[in-house]
Amino acid sequence: MPFIPAALRLQLATNALAAGGVVACPTEAVWGLSCNPADALAVERLLSLKGRSVAKGLILVAAGQNQLDFLLEQLSDQDRSKVAASWPGPTTWLVPHGGRVPGWIHGDHATVAVRVSNHPVVRALCNAWDGPLVSTSANRAGARPPRELFQVKRFFGERLDYCLPGQVGRSARPSVIKDLFSGQIVRF
Repeated sequence: MPFIPAALRLQLATNALAAGGVVACPTEAVWGLSCNPADALAVERLLSLKGRSVAKGLILVAAGQNQLDFLLEQLSDQDRSKVAASWPGPTTWLVPHGGRVPGWIHGDHATVAVRVSNHPVVRALCNAWDGPLVSTSANRAGARPPRELFQVKRFFGERLDYCLPGQVGRSARPSVIKDLFSGQIVRF
């Protein structure tokens, strides 16, 4: 049976998120950082921790497609089916945001990156939060993403508001990022 954090740990993580915090948690391939995508200051803090430009945009991760319906409802049935067929799993799709997410999430792009995770800890956190969260690797921009919690703690120390326990999944690399309309693979 997959490891799912205890309700108290999930409550501590969602309390940190609600207070504008940055939370670390394991994902399919590496440790990640999450925050409330609607909180500009939380996103700014996460970007500062990573040394990442807001122009690049961020991924929204969810526990189920229903948490991303506000972005997917404008897609054709065929495109929704294509996306749904890859989830939950390691595929991130670039879909048009149509102004439905703030600029600090989509950056300089007309699309936003979205994914439904297959990792039990990420799914539990998104379900406890009751919506999608920012998801990005827990490393400085350009550095190797960590696969162990001690690496996350060594690098970020007390600058993180909470770390959910768990193990990184078996994927050898972060999710593939595909452009929904062009079919181009942006990251593999």
